[in-house]
Amino acid sequence: MTLDAPFFEKHNAHPLGHNRWPDTRSSEDNKKLFTESRSLTYLENEAATIYLNAKDGPHTCFKVYGSPYVPNNREWGFAYKPGTGRELWDAIPSDADIVVTHTPPKGHCDMAVHDGRTGCAELLHALHRVRPMMSVFGHIHEARGVERVRWNVESPGNGSLTEGVEVWEDPGTGKKQSMVNLTAKGRRPLANRSGLTRQMCSPEHLARNKRPGGGLSGVPGVTQPSEINSTSWDEGVAGEVRGGAKFLLGGAIEHRQGVGSGGVGSVDEHEPDVEADERRETVMINAAFLGPHHLKTTFNKPIVVDVDVPVWVTEDEAE
Repeated sequence: MTLDAPFFEKHNAHPLGHNRWPDTRSSEDNKKLFTESRSLTYLENEAATIYLNAKDGPHTCFKVYGSPYVPNNREWGFAYKPGTGRELWDAIPSDADIVVTHTPPKGHCDMAVHDGRTGCAELLHALHRVRPMMSVFGHIHEARGVERVRWNVESPGNGSLTEGVEVWEDPGTGKKQSMVNLTAKGRRPLANRSGLTRQMCSPEHLARNKRPGGGLSGVPGVTQPSEINSTSWDEGVAGEVRGGAKFLLGGAIEHRQGVGSGGVGSVDEHEPDVEADERRETVMINAAFLGPHHLKTTFNKPIVVDVDVPVWVTEDEAE
């Protein structure tokens, strides 16, 4: 709540003359703790492409869209009135691989003890449009869990956006991990090849195909670092920002993509259409860490998701 500047300024003042939150920093100062971190990527209605490029790790990349907003009629940070979220969620880019939100989508891991289904219907429609590999959220603590959703892509106008839902049974009893195995090795691969950005994100491909102003030649709407090439890829210092990219700890690189030029709700007219055969399924994950509010304070195990992602091999490794 302290990161929502209008909410913080309105509600921090206390009738007795002192601040409700005894922190002398402003909302913007608090936000800088995240935006200037060398190991975190803070997303507020925006997307970033993350490149994993450690010398001793897999080389891949994925695009993440993040938003802290929730539908809520009460005074709350990053809140919008239920039923008014379409403009907000229209900003999710069509090539997002992972969508991270505070609110769940309507009807999926959103059952509250006292309020019933409390997810956002407009977010569900946006996820049907994008069909990312993963939708990760929280908010409804008692609804922690995972659902594997198969989308209705042929006839969504018949009233149902989904063809089927498979509910995950948590294997995390005792010391076992709460694992979701969606790999080919686990014989249950996710039917989602959402790799438009991944297929074309190796340093060598960027160096050969970058165009003035960023982006890949022949692929409108897919923005990539415009000044990073194969020779400078490993030379960044954690925290450094260069060519529109931020170097993170561990060999990762963050390239940020904000909302469309029209602001929140603006969709780039050049965004690629989602191919129905490429993205049939999305795994929806309520990753709430705290247990249900109506029980004594408890903590949930982290949910570990194992998926197959395309990787590239550098020219040196190929030799």
